[in-house]
Amino acid sequence: MASGLSQLSKAWKIAISSKPLLIIVAGLLIFTLIESQNFILPSVISSIQIPIQLGQTMFQPAVLDSSNTTETNSTTPVSQAKKIWTLSDMDDLLSKNRASPQIQIPHWPSKVDQQMLYARKEVENAPSILKDEQQFYKPIYRNLSTFKRSYELMEKILKVYVYIEGKKPVFHEPFYGGLYASEGWFMKQMEESAEFRVDDPSMAHLFYLPFSSKNLRKTYCPPGTHSKRIMIRHLDNFTELVSTKYPYWNRTDGTDHFLTGCHDWAHKVTEKSSMHIAIRALCTSDMNLGFEIGKDVPLPATKIRYSAHPQFNIGGKPAEERTTLAFFAGHIGGKSVRLSLVEYWENKDPKMVITGALPPLMKVINSSTNKPMMLNSYVHYMKSSKFCISPRGFEVWSPRLMEAIFYGCVPVILSDNFVPPLFEVLNWSEFSVILPEKDVPKLRQALMDIPHWRYLELERGVREVRRHFVWNTNPVKYDIFHMILHSVWLNRLYQISTQ
Repeated sequence: MASGLSQLSKAWKIAISSKPLLIIVAGLLIFTLIESQNFILPSVISSIQIPIQLGQTMFQPAVLDSSNTTETNSTTPVSQAKKIWTLSDMDDLLSKNRASPQIQIPHWPSKVDQQMLYARKEVENAPSILKDEQQFYKPIYRNLSTFKRSYELMEKILKVYVYIEGKKPVFHEPFYGGLYASEGWFMKQMEESAEFRVDDPSMAHLFYLPFSSKNLRKTYCPPGTHSKRIMIRHLDNFTELVSTKYPYWNRTDGTDHFLTGCHDWAHKVTEKSSMHIAIRALCTSDMNLGFEIGKDVPLPATKIRYSAHPQFNIGGKPAEERTTLAFFAGHIGGKSVRLSLVEYWENKDPKMVITGALPPLMKVINSSTNKPMMLNSYVHYMKSSKFCISPRGFEVWSPRLMEAIFYGCVPVILSDNFVPPLFEVLNWSEFSVILPEKDVPKLRQALMDIPHWRYLELERGVREVRRHFVWNTNPVKYDIFHMILHSVWLNRLYQISTQ
């Protein structure tokens, strides 16, 4: 075999130098042979990562893998069954990663390292909160003591450098409405932050990569095209730029850098680019698609309808006045979980409103005036239902999860392997119901089995946690901007060591 390959190599070199036409013919023949024999190159070859040395810079570019080129639907069947991660599995993995983190030692020391190590020690030794805390509802937090201490230290210590490099519209051009608004609002508030942003990068504990995954997709992969290679190369070019212009990426190999991305492709293009090493705040927080608990951050997907008033119309009816047991409405498409949900439960129970897309408006009687009025039908049901179903879409996330919390409805998550937003800090079992996708036929019984007193606890948890998921035109303590940044800060604390 080796001798044959050697002879083929020699013949090919001769053809290249003397007979260009032969190259084309030979290539077509080889391609035909491969196709006819179902010949497959060993997967180990196709997934090799090739480091690029750039002066004093070393970073990992895109993985050479054919999956970079075509968008795939996450519901497409695979030949090998993947693990289904329960919430308990994720809790165990987070605890394990906190106890035995993947330590990254900077290549040369900086005073910021000692500040980070001091902060981690303080967090690990945070005193227990013995007295009642009026400001916090303790059940919704994993550990209120460590959260309070880490948040206080973030406010006291953390400085972030925002790279000024990168051209619009991919970089430095936030947007404030629609499905992917979280990445736009965070970019705006991070770039404008007088509290955390610093102009001297030598003082920074974290470095923000200010690009928009939505604008990247729109600019370099317009509708009708599906290649991700140009997007991946664009991110690699940016990494190359900042790692040759500044020493900071190279000092930590990029582990103190972070990004936010809410587009469905954000996890794919960052995973295949040099940015995979950074802390990634992603809406697609899928355990089976490369999301790393303890390093990456599950980004809340907030659909903003009125960018001038991001909290417009939030809230809903009191718990005792919510008459609908469960609500879901939305486009079904090829999304199997949603399809199952509608097939099993549409028009099956008068207390459950499970359907496809609703008409935008509905007529109701105003209880105060006893006169008819028109309301947004979707929002009306969100505000008057006890439980709001949040099934996966093409990816694991859905804006319904945040909408349920905004409108005071206990979310029911039907999305296997989904890591819920701000998972590092929040105890989701105290303000949501999480069911495996296979339990769609058992949905009604699962909800009916929840005692009323327990529903009231979950409903209170929703009301208490809401402040952590809302955007303010100017950031407010403990709001979503601060909570996203805090999760990045907390994950970084557990990655660093000096020995």
